Amino acid sequence: MMEGSLSKWTNVMKGWQYRWFVLDENAGLLSYYTSKEKMTRGVRRGCVRLRAAVIGIDDEDDSTFTITVDHKTFHFQARDGLERERWVRSLEDTIARHCRRERWSRSVPAPAHRHGDLERRIAEADAYLQIMIELVSKMNARVSDLQDPQEKTKGQVILDHSNAMLDNIKHSIVLLQIAKNTVNPVNGVYQGPTNITQSHIIEDLSPRVELGSECRELTSPALPGPALEHIDAPRQAMSLLVPDTSYSSSEGEDDFYDADDGPPDDMPGPSAGRTCLAEGAIDQEPTPAAVDLPRTRDGEIDYDALYDDDSDSDLGSMENHGSVVTHLLSQVKIGMDLTKVVLPTFILERRSLLEMYADYFAHPDQFVKIVDQPTPRERMIQVVRWYLSSYHAGRKSQVAKKPYNPILGEIFRCHWTIDGEPQDSTSKQEVGDGPVPWCSPDQLSFVAEQVSHHPPISAFYSEHVNKRIQFDAWVWTKSKFLGLSIGVHNIGRGLVSLLDLGEEYSLTFPNGYGRSILTVPWIELGGSVVIECVQTGHRANIEFLTKPFYGGKKHRVTCDVFVGTEKKPYYTAQGEWNTRVEGRWTDSGRTEVLFDVSNMKPKKKRVAPISRQNSGESRRVWRHVTAALRAADTDAATSAKRRLEQAQRDAAKKRIDDNHKWETQLFKPKGDEGWEYITPLSKRIETSKSPKRQDTATR
Repeated sequence: MMEGSLSKWTNVMKGWQYRWFVLDENAGLLSYYTSKEKMTRGVRRGCVRLRAAVIGIDDEDDSTFTITVDHKTFHFQARDGLERERWVRSLEDTIARHCRRERWSRSVPAPAHRHGDLERRIAEADAYLQIMIELVSKMNARVSDLQDPQEKTKGQVILDHSNAMLDNIKHSIVLLQIAKNTVNPVNGVYQGPTNITQSHIIEDLSPRVELGSECRELTSPALPGPALEHIDAPRQAMSLLVPDTSYSSSEGEDDFYDADDGPPDDMPGPSAGRTCLAEGAIDQEPTPAAVDLPRTRDGEIDYDALYDDDSDSDLGSMENHGSVVTHLLSQVKIGMDLTKVVLPTFILERRSLLEMYADYFAHPDQFVKIVDQPTPRERMIQVVRWYLSSYHAGRKSQVAKKPYNPILGEIFRCHWTIDGEPQDSTSKQEVGDGPVPWCSPDQLSFVAEQVSHHPPISAFYSEHVNKRIQFDAWVWTKSKFLGLSIGVHNIGRGLVSLLDLGEEYSLTFPNGYGRSILTVPWIELGGSVVIECVQTGHRANIEFLTKPFYGGKKHRVTCDVFVGTEKKPYYTAQGEWNTRVEGRWTDSGRTEVLFDVSNMKPKKKRVAPISRQNSGESRRVWRHVTAALRAADTDAATSAKRRLEQAQRDAAKKRIDDNHKWETQLFKPKGDEGWEYITPLSKRIETSKSPKRQDTATR
C-alpha cells in the first residue's frame, strides 16, 4: 500500500480538487477519496485500474502527470517534483508487475490444469518438508546427546547446514504459494496460503524472511504468527473489489478532454488492443499493398523523384501498429534516455536528420536579408524573423515522424536560388569552393556532416558568397521518454556571421516534443532560446510555449528584444511559430506582421542527382530505406536499415582492431565550444586577400 494526497483535475468543477489516494500494488488499483477520513470509512470516490495503463509527464511542468486507460485520461498534480517522482515510479512498478503477470498467464497452460498441477506439486513439497523437519529434529536430539567434544562439533556443523537447508526449503514453498495465487488470484489479490497445515512455515520464517509485496497486506485470521501485517476492514474490502473498469462516482469527473479540442475518437485503451506482450511477440498489421514507385526510362527506381515526393501515404495509422508501440513502451520508464532504444521503422520520415537541418533554410531570402537591414536593431529583428519562420519549413508534416539517424561520416549538400537571382547565373559562374563548389555566388549553399556517433553530433554550415553572410552550427539530441510523449533536448549552438559588418549573432535551439505517440503523434516546441550579438549588445529572449493543461493554443511563441542593459524591450512579438507571428515596436507602438506562413512558400532545395553523389552522401546512403517506406514495405525498410547499422558496427570494430581514430572530413572541433566548418567563407576571403595567395594564383 502507498497512500497520500494529490490534486486531481475534475471537469465538474473545472479545476484541481484535493483527493486522498491509495495505491494497491497487488490489485493494480489506484483508489481516491474526498478525504482521508472517507478512506478509513471505505467511501471511495473513484478508482483507476492500472493494467495496460500509460503514465505521462510534461517536461515543462515538474508537478503534474497523467494516467491514460479505459478510454480516459486522468490528470494529477503533486506538491513538487519529488512527490511526483515518488508516485510515478510506484505507478510504473505496479503497471509493470501486472504486465508481467499477464505475460506469465499467456505462457502457461489453461488455468484449471495449471492451478491443479501447481497445487499438487506444492502439496508434495510440503509432505517432503514434514519428513525433513522430523529428521532434523531427531538429528538435533542426537547431537545434544553426544559427549565427545570433537564429535559434537562435527555434528553441530551438519546440524547447522541442515537447518539452513530447511529454512531455504520453507522459503521456497512460501514463494511457490505466492506464485500460485499470483497466477490465479482471487479478484486480482493474493489471499495467502490456503493450506492450514502450512501455517508453521509462515510462523517459522517471520523473523528472517522479508516477504514480497504480493503478500505484504494479506492476512487471514486463521493463520497465526506476526509475519503478515494486519490491515483495517475498509481498506481490505477495497482491495478485494477490483472493478472491471476505471470510474468516478461523479459523472463526467474523469472524462477529461480539452475544451477546445473535444473528446478524441482515438483515445488509447484496452479495446484498442494495447496490452503488454511477451518478449518478441510483436504483431504488426499486414504490409499494405506496394505503392507504384517512380521509374526511370530504363525501368530502374527513380530515387531522386522519391525524395521530391512529400506525400505521407506511407505513414498509415499509428493505431494499426499499436502492439509494436505498446511493446516498445513496456521496455522503458519515465525519464529514460532513448538514445539506444530502437524505434519502429514505420514511424521514420523519408529523409536524414542532416537533410532536415537543411530544410530550416527553406526561406533563404529571409536569411540573406539580414545583411540588407540598415541598423543593428533592424538586423536583430530580421535575425529573429528568419529564425522563427524557419521552424515551420523544417517540419514537412503536422504528423510527427522521426528522420533517419545519420551514420558517422554521412554528408548532405544542397543549395537554393534567391529571389531576383538571374536565371542563367549558374551557367556563367561557379564558386569553385566552399560547401557546394558548383553553385553560383548568388545562391545560398549548405553542407552538413555527422561528426560523432556517441554522442550523436551533427555539424552544418551555410553561406552566401556575394552577401558575405555565413552560418556555422552544431547540435546533438538527447531523447527522453515522458510516457505519452517523447522529449528531445537539442544541445548545441549556431552562429550567424555578417562578414562586412563584423557582427556575430549566437543562438540556441528549442526542445522538441512528440506528443500523443499512441495515436496520431504531433510535434510541439518548448523551452527558452537566446539570440545575442556581442558586438552591438542586442539580445532576443524567445519562449516556445507548450500547450497549457486546460484551454489555450498550440505552438505559441513570444519574443522580447533588448539592447544593452535596458530592462524594457524595444520590440516584442507573439503568435504561433507554424502560422503567424505579430511584432510591436514599443517606443512608437507601431505593429507589424513579423511573418505569415500563408504568404511564405518554401524554396525547393537543389541536390545533386544520387548517381553523382559519393557513397557517404545522405540520399545515396538511405535510398533503399526511402524506397521501401514509399512502397509501404515495412519489412524491406527494416532490413535495409539493419544492413546500414550492421555495416556501421563492423566499421567501428575494424577501426578499434586497427587502432585507427575516426577523422572528420569537413568540420573540426572548436576547443570546448563545439565544432566549426574547416574552410568557412570568412577564412577564404582572408586567404584570397593574402599577396602570397595572389602570386600563386597568377603563376
